[in-house]
Amino acid sequence: MTNENLLNARNAYRVKKGLLTSDEIVAIRENYGLSQVDLAKLLGWGEATISRYESKAIQDEAYDTMLRLIKDNPLQALEFLKKNADKFSMTKQSEIKAKIVEKLDSYGKEFLTRQTFEGEYAAYEEPSDSNGFAMLNIDKIEAMISYMAEKVRNLFKVKLMKMLWYSDVLSFIAAGCSMSGMVYRHELMGALPVGHYSLVNLENLNVQEEMGYNYDSMLHVYPTANMDYSVLSDKEKAILDKVIAKFKDYKAKEIRTF
Repeated sequence: MTNENLLNARNAYRVKKGLLTSDEIVAIRENYGLSQVDLAKLLGWGEATISRYESKAIQDEAYDTMLRLIKDNPLQALEFLKKNADKFSMTKQSEIKAKIVEKLDSYGKEFLTRQTFEGEYAAYEEPSDSNGFAMLNIDKIEAMISYMAEKVRNLFKVKLMKMLWYSDVLSFIAAGCSMSGMVYRHELMGALPVGHYSLVNLENLNVQEEMGYNYDSMLHVYPTANMDYSVLSDKEKAILDKVIAKFKDYKAKEIRTF
């Protein structure tokens, strides 16, 4: 019980300081199918380092940054493997490389599209009035969009952007911060978030290009299979439901006029 309480206290400190928790470090290691020693070798650290971070020691920011580099970026993990290849047997190198390549196929593309979208927000790295005093949260944005698509039959890009804006504004009114952390601009067709072109290219979104009645190309948004909605609180879902109930039968132009 004492060890468990100490670990909980350390993790609470990590959260306060913006560091990965012990559970998150375990998840990174298991995601690549690595033992504690293998992950330490991959990063060029002492063999016992990961064991300590998962059980009793708190990593400093430099070590935390290295762990974050591989957390969602298999390409970076592959670079570390090349750099520290001499620490592994040829057989072990092949095993680790195969696992990294598998991760590249499964979510490496999502990481790259996220990087592009995040790059649009380089000027908004602090909570401010522009982003509704919330930092950009791509997991939540993907969940918001899929949640709306499940309940709005004909959800196209322009309409979606308006509904996202309303959701963030209602969240700001209710809780003092926006839901997504996106920054919106007043364009001719209404509210549009910064980086909206990159946004619809996120790999975890189900966006299909379709031809409209006037033979115009339109981006139709569908629900994403197996989307994780746990990132949305009950209060946030209630806000989304309110926006959906109001605008699900509106056309984008009608929302703009409203």
